[in-house]
Amino acid sequence: MAKNLHDTHFHLDLFNENLLSLAKKIEQEKIYTIAVTNLPPLYTELIKKLKVNYKYIRPSLGFHPELIDQYHNLIPKMWELLPHARYIGEVGLDYKIGKDFKTKQITFFETLIEKCNHQGGKILTIHSRRSADDIISIIGSSFNSKYILHWYSGSIKTLRVAIENGAYFSINYSMTKSASGQKIISEIPLNKLLLESDGPFIKLKEDLFTPLHNKFTVFNISKLLNISEEKVSNILHDNFKSLIKF
Repeated sequence: MAKNLHDTHFHLDLFNENLLSLAKKIEQEKIYTIAVTNLPPLYTELIKKLKVNYKYIRPSLGFHPELIDQYHNLIPKMWELLPHARYIGEVGLDYKIGKDFKTKQITFFETLIEKCNHQGGKILTIHSRRSADDIISIIGSSFNSKYILHWYSGSIKTLRVAIENGAYFSINYSMTKSASGQKIISEIPLNKLLLESDGPFIKLKEDLFTPLHNKFTVFNISKLLNISEEKVSNILHDNFKSLIKF
Protein backbone atom coordinates (compact mmCIF):
# COMPACT_ATOMS: atom_id res chain seq x y z
CA MET A 1 0.00 0.00 0.00
CA ALA A 2 2.90 2.38 0.65
CA LYS A 3 3.28 3.05 -3.07
CA ASN A 4 -0.18 4.64 -3.08
CA LEU A 5 0.39 7.07 -0.21
CA HIS A 6 0.50 10.86 -0.53
CA ASP A 7 0.39 13.84 1.82
CA THR A 8 -1.14 17.19 0.89
CA HIS A 9 -0.28 19.04 4.12
CA PHE A 10 2.97 18.35 5.94
CA HIS A 11 5.23 20.85 7.76
CA LEU A 12 8.56 19.31 6.76
CA ASP A 13 10.48 22.49 7.61
CA LEU A 14 9.45 22.22 11.27
CA PHE A 15 11.37 18.96 11.68
CA ASN A 16 14.63 20.93 11.90
CA GLU A 17 17.64 18.61 12.29
CA ASN A 18 15.60 15.63 11.08
CA LEU A 19 14.46 17.41 7.92
CA LEU A 20 16.89 15.89 5.42
CA SER A 21 16.77 12.36 6.81
CA LEU A 22 12.98 12.48 6.75
CA ALA A 23 12.98 13.89 3.23
CA LYS A 24 15.17 10.98 2.15
CA LYS A 25 12.73 8.46 3.66
CA ILE A 26 9.79 10.13 1.91
CA GLU A 27 11.67 9.87 -1.39
CA GLN A 28 12.58 6.24 -0.78
CA GLU A 29 8.92 5.39 -0.07
CA LYS A 30 7.77 7.45 -3.09
CA ILE A 31 5.18 9.38 -1.09
CA TYR A 32 4.16 12.51 -2.98
CA THR A 33 4.23 15.21 -0.30
CA ILE A 34 3.20 18.86 -0.37
CA ALA A 35 5.56 20.47 2.13
CA VAL A 36 3.67 23.52 3.38
CA THR A 37 5.32 26.57 4.90
CA ASN A 38 3.98 29.36 7.11
CA LEU A 39 5.84 32.40 5.69
CA PRO A 40 7.48 33.27 2.36
CA PRO A 41 11.08 33.30 3.74
CA LEU A 42 10.50 29.82 5.18
CA TYR A 43 9.49 28.65 1.70
CA THR A 44 12.69 29.97 0.10
CA GLU A 45 14.73 28.51 2.97
CA LEU A 46 13.14 25.08 2.50
CA ILE A 47 13.96 25.13 -1.21
CA LYS A 48 17.59 25.91 -0.37
CA LYS A 49 17.75 23.05 2.14
CA LEU A 50 16.36 20.61 -0.42
CA LYS A 51 19.33 21.13 -2.71
CA VAL A 52 18.95 17.69 -4.26
CA ASN A 53 16.14 17.41 -6.79
CA TYR A 54 13.43 15.69 -4.77
CA LYS A 55 10.86 14.14 -7.10
CA TYR A 56 8.25 13.43 -4.44
CA ILE A 57 8.50 16.54 -2.25
CA ARG A 58 6.81 19.72 -3.44
CA PRO A 59 7.63 22.86 -1.40
CA SER A 60 4.56 25.04 -0.95
CA LEU A 61 4.54 28.84 -0.64
CA GLY A 62 2.60 29.75 2.46
CA PHE A 63 1.51 32.61 4.70
CA HIS A 64 -0.33 31.29 7.75
CA PRO A 65 -3.36 33.42 8.65
CA GLU A 66 -2.34 33.57 12.31
CA LEU A 67 0.85 35.40 11.22
CA ILE A 68 -0.68 38.03 8.91
CA ASP A 69 -0.67 40.77 11.55
CA GLN A 70 2.79 40.15 12.99
CA TYR A 71 4.52 39.67 9.64
CA HIS A 72 2.49 41.99 7.41
CA ASN A 73 5.77 43.44 6.10
CA LEU A 74 6.36 40.12 4.28
CA ILE A 75 3.19 40.34 2.19
CA PRO A 76 5.01 41.96 -0.80
CA LYS A 77 7.43 39.00 -0.79
CA MET A 78 4.43 36.66 -1.09
CA TRP A 79 3.23 38.46 -4.21
CA GLU A 80 6.77 38.44 -5.64
CA LEU A 81 7.09 34.67 -5.27
CA LEU A 82 3.51 33.73 -6.17
CA PRO A 83 3.85 33.63 -9.99
CA HIS A 84 6.70 31.11 -9.67
CA ALA A 85 4.98 28.73 -7.22
CA ARG A 86 2.44 26.08 -8.18
CA TYR A 87 1.76 24.84 -4.64
CA ILE A 88 0.35 27.44 -2.23
CA GLY A 89 -0.13 26.86 1.48
CA GLU A 90 -0.61 26.99 4.31
CA VAL A 91 -2.95 29.92 3.67
CA GLY A 92 -6.49 30.79 4.68
CA LEU A 93 -8.41 32.45 7.51
CA ASP A 94 -8.42 31.80 11.25
CA TYR A 95 -11.14 33.42 13.35
CA LYS A 96 -10.02 31.77 16.58
CA ILE A 97 -6.38 32.86 16.99
CA GLY A 98 -6.67 35.75 14.52
CA LYS A 99 -10.02 37.18 15.56
CA ASP A 100 -8.46 40.56 16.43
CA PHE A 101 -7.18 41.12 12.88
CA LYS A 102 -9.89 39.50 10.76
CA THR A 103 -10.00 42.43 8.32
CA LYS A 104 -6.28 42.11 7.56
CA GLN A 105 -6.68 38.38 7.03
CA ILE A 106 -9.64 38.82 4.70
CA THR A 107 -7.89 41.51 2.66
CA PHE A 108 -4.85 39.28 2.20
CA PHE A 109 -6.89 36.18 1.35
CA GLU A 110 -9.09 38.02 -1.14
CA THR A 111 -6.00 39.35 -2.89
CA LEU A 112 -4.40 35.90 -2.89
CA ILE A 113 -7.47 34.26 -4.44
CA GLU A 114 -7.74 37.02 -7.04
CA LYS A 115 -4.09 36.57 -8.03
CA CYS A 116 -4.29 32.76 -8.08
CA ASN A 117 -7.46 32.95 -10.15
CA HIS A 118 -5.74 35.25 -12.64
CA GLN A 119 -2.53 33.21 -12.84
CA GLY A 120 -4.31 29.82 -12.83
CA GLY A 121 -2.92 26.33 -12.37
CA LYS A 122 -2.28 26.60 -8.62
CA ILE A 123 -2.97 24.01 -5.93
CA LEU A 124 -3.88 25.56 -2.58
CA THR A 125 -4.10 23.94 0.85
CA ILE A 126 -6.36 26.10 2.98
CA HIS A 127 -6.79 26.65 6.72
CA SER A 128 -10.42 27.47 7.59
CA ARG A 129 -10.82 27.36 11.37
CA ARG A 130 -14.12 29.05 12.31
CA SER A 131 -14.02 30.79 8.91
CA ALA A 132 -15.25 28.23 6.38
CA ASP A 133 -18.23 30.34 5.26
CA ASP A 134 -15.99 33.27 4.32
CA ILE A 135 -13.41 30.99 2.70
CA ILE A 136 -16.01 29.42 0.42
CA SER A 137 -17.62 32.77 -0.36
CA ILE A 138 -14.31 34.40 -1.30
CA ILE A 139 -13.18 31.51 -3.52
CA GLY A 140 -16.53 31.25 -5.27
CA SER A 141 -17.73 28.68 -7.78
CA SER A 142 -15.44 29.36 -10.76
CA PHE A 143 -11.94 29.40 -9.28
CA ASN A 144 -9.18 28.98 -11.89
CA SER A 145 -7.07 26.75 -9.63
CA LYS A 146 -7.65 23.77 -7.35
CA TYR A 147 -7.98 23.92 -3.60
CA ILE A 148 -7.96 21.60 -0.61
CA LEU A 149 -9.71 22.37 2.67
CA HIS A 150 -7.19 21.16 5.23
CA TRP A 151 -8.63 19.64 8.45
CA TYR A 152 -12.10 20.97 7.69
CA SER A 153 -14.20 21.60 10.82
CA GLY A 154 -17.00 23.82 9.57
CA SER A 155 -20.69 23.08 9.16
CA ILE A 156 -22.12 20.33 6.97
CA LYS A 157 -24.13 22.98 5.09
CA THR A 158 -20.97 24.88 4.15
CA LEU A 159 -19.18 21.63 3.35
CA ARG A 160 -21.87 20.82 0.78
CA VAL A 161 -21.47 24.21 -0.88
CA ALA A 162 -17.71 23.65 -1.01
CA ILE A 163 -18.25 20.25 -2.62
CA GLU A 164 -20.49 21.83 -5.28
CA ASN A 165 -17.76 24.38 -5.94
CA GLY A 166 -15.12 21.68 -6.51
CA ALA A 167 -13.24 21.62 -3.21
CA TYR A 168 -11.09 18.70 -2.09
CA PHE A 169 -10.74 17.77 1.59
CA SER A 170 -7.58 16.45 3.22
CA ILE A 171 -8.15 13.98 6.05
CA ASN A 172 -5.73 13.40 8.92
CA TYR A 173 -5.47 10.79 11.65
CA SER A 174 -7.05 12.99 14.33
CA MET A 175 -10.15 13.54 12.20
CA THR A 176 -10.66 9.78 11.90
CA LYS A 177 -10.60 9.44 15.70
CA SER A 178 -13.15 12.13 16.63
CA ALA A 179 -16.93 12.00 16.29
CA SER A 180 -17.06 15.38 14.54
CA GLY A 181 -14.28 14.40 12.15
CA GLN A 182 -15.94 11.09 11.35
CA LYS A 183 -19.21 12.88 10.58
CA ILE A 184 -17.43 15.21 8.17
CA ILE A 185 -15.57 12.36 6.45
CA SER A 186 -18.81 10.45 5.93
CA GLU A 187 -20.33 13.49 4.16
CA ILE A 188 -17.51 13.93 1.62
CA PRO A 189 -17.76 12.21 -1.77
CA LEU A 190 -15.11 9.53 -2.19
CA ASN A 191 -13.58 11.33 -5.17
CA LYS A 192 -12.89 14.44 -3.08
CA LEU A 193 -10.97 12.76 -0.24
CA LEU A 194 -7.22 13.26 0.16
CA LEU A 195 -4.65 12.48 2.86
CA GLU A 196 -2.71 14.81 5.12
CA SER A 197 -0.49 14.22 8.14
CA ASP A 198 -0.26 17.82 9.42
CA GLY A 199 2.91 16.74 11.17
CA PRO A 200 4.32 17.73 13.60
CA PHE A 201 0.96 18.94 15.01
CA ILE A 202 -0.49 15.42 15.23
CA LYS A 203 0.97 12.49 17.12
CA LEU A 204 0.61 8.72 16.84
CA LYS A 205 1.16 7.71 20.46
CA GLU A 206 4.58 9.27 21.10
CA ASP A 207 5.62 9.66 17.45
CA LEU A 208 5.13 12.86 15.49
CA PHE A 209 2.95 12.13 12.48
CA THR A 210 4.69 12.18 9.08
CA PRO A 211 3.71 11.06 5.56
CA LEU A 212 5.15 7.65 6.49
CA HIS A 213 2.30 7.23 8.99
CA ASN A 214 -0.55 7.99 6.60
CA LYS A 215 -1.20 4.27 6.17
CA PHE A 216 -2.86 4.39 9.61
CA THR A 217 -5.22 7.11 8.40
CA VAL A 218 -6.09 4.98 5.36
CA PHE A 219 -6.87 2.07 7.69
CA ASN A 220 -9.20 4.22 9.81
CA ILE A 221 -10.99 5.65 6.75
CA SER A 222 -11.47 2.10 5.51
CA LYS A 223 -13.10 1.07 8.78
CA LEU A 224 -15.26 4.17 8.98
CA LEU A 225 -16.61 3.87 5.43
CA ASN A 226 -16.75 0.08 5.45
CA ILE A 227 -14.67 -0.16 2.28
CA SER A 228 -11.63 -2.40 1.86
CA GLU A 229 -8.30 -0.83 2.71
CA GLU A 230 -6.98 -1.58 -0.77
CA LYS A 231 -9.94 0.12 -2.45
CA VAL A 232 -9.67 3.19 -0.20
CA SER A 233 -5.96 3.39 -0.95
CA ASN A 234 -6.57 3.22 -4.69
CA ILE A 235 -9.35 5.82 -4.57
CA LEU A 236 -7.19 8.25 -2.60
CA HIS A 237 -4.30 7.69 -5.00
CA ASP A 238 -6.53 8.40 -8.01
CA ASN A 239 -7.86 11.55 -6.31
CA PHE A 240 -4.35 12.85 -5.78
CA LYS A 241 -3.42 12.16 -9.41
CA SER A 242 -6.55 14.06 -10.47
CA LEU A 243 -5.61 16.96 -8.20
CA ILE A 244 -2.12 17.50 -9.59
CA LYS A 245 -2.97 16.99 -13.25
CA PHE A 246 -4.27 20.02 -15.12
